Amino acid sequence: MSTENVVKLTVDNFGIVKDPITNEEKVVKRFTWTNEKTRVTIQLISYGAMITSCKIPSKSGEVADIVLGFDSIEGYQKDGNSAYIGSLMGRVANRIANGEFHLNGEKHELAKNFLGKHNLHGGIIGFDKFNWDSYVDENLVFLTHVSPDDYEGFPGTVLVTAACELRNDDSFSMKLNAVTNKPTLINMSNHSYFNLAGHNAGYKELYKHKLTINADRILSIDDEQIPTGEFQHVAESAFDFRLPMEIGKAIAKTPKNGFDHNFCITSGTSQTLTFVARVFHPKSGRFMEVYSDQPSVLFYTSNNLPDPCNINPTLADDVCEEGSSSVVGKNGAQYKKHGSFCLETQKYADAIHHENFPSIILVPGKEYEHETVYKFGIYDDEN
Repeated sequence: MSTENVVKLTVDNFGIVKDPITNEEKVVKRFTWTNEKTRVTIQLISYGAMITSCKIPSKSGEVADIVLGFDSIEGYQKDGNSAYIGSLMGRVANRIANGEFHLNGEKHELAKNFLGKHNLHGGIIGFDKFNWDSYVDENLVFLTHVSPDDYEGFPGTVLVTAACELRNDDSFSMKLNAVTNKPTLINMSNHSYFNLAGHNAGYKELYKHKLTINADRILSIDDEQIPTGEFQHVAESAFDFRLPMEIGKAIAKTPKNGFDHNFCITSGTSQTLTFVARVFHPKSGRFMEVYSDQPSVLFYTSNNLPDPCNINPTLADDVCEEGSSSVVGKNGAQYKKHGSFCLETQKYADAIHHENFPSIILVPGKEYEHETVYKFGIYDDEN
């Protein structure tokens, strides 16, 4: 069997941004991997370590871009801010209750950028708002970022590295590492929005996706999406994706008309990588599998994207009028509620406040490690 590398990497510029701390202008680099054999192409930019494009052929050979994004850096800085489209979230992805925590007897106050009372995705200016330094080693792209002590209220100077690569088998790997000089919190995650029918296909095609998640429990959450510290078994509920389930049918059964929940991965992290989830779009034949060494995945159905026309999860026809307001993405695409999904591998949300959750505390001399692999491919049948 040939071991020749069929994946090629090219680098170009994607615009200029100002550093949030120094105000210095920096060039945003864009990295494009192309598998010359399968025609799979993935793009990543140094700003926010964002995945901006993922082009995959269908079973009929039609290539579609399956991740939401914007045509220019200005789009990511403006329209994408509230949705974190494509971003690498940190220092702590997901929520920290009441925007504060205690560590080694010291209280730390954070930005309350969720509902005016909780911390979300690292605060007002998280990792997603910085242009990361970068260097290339063959097909590997290394992105690095230094987060200063007490930035956004988090203690310790933290050095973060993301190593990214598209492989011959059309799997995209993102390995995250972090070290600190003081005890701090780290729980990063990628926040890409996917629709295997195409980034512009909307909610009707998203509802037809079949999802499997390797989890028998979810975190119980309160009305403000903060974990209670307890777990809910998925059996006989809308959260049971242990066998493939159409996303639309599952959404129709959820109390709040959508998913934004931590699923606890059944196999834990005893292996290097554990199967997390599989998503399949029958019409195109495209599938995506997710593998990770993290104990949970946040399944999110873009509930907070614009919903000006009361999108109906029961698959009724023409419930949303054309021309209604939305986030305008690549090539003028209209991004709306339930038009995409996220599978964000991570440790449990608000872990610092629950001793029974896996710890997100990082101390000097230890290293935070987190790997996620997205495997893309095509099924010829619709089963």
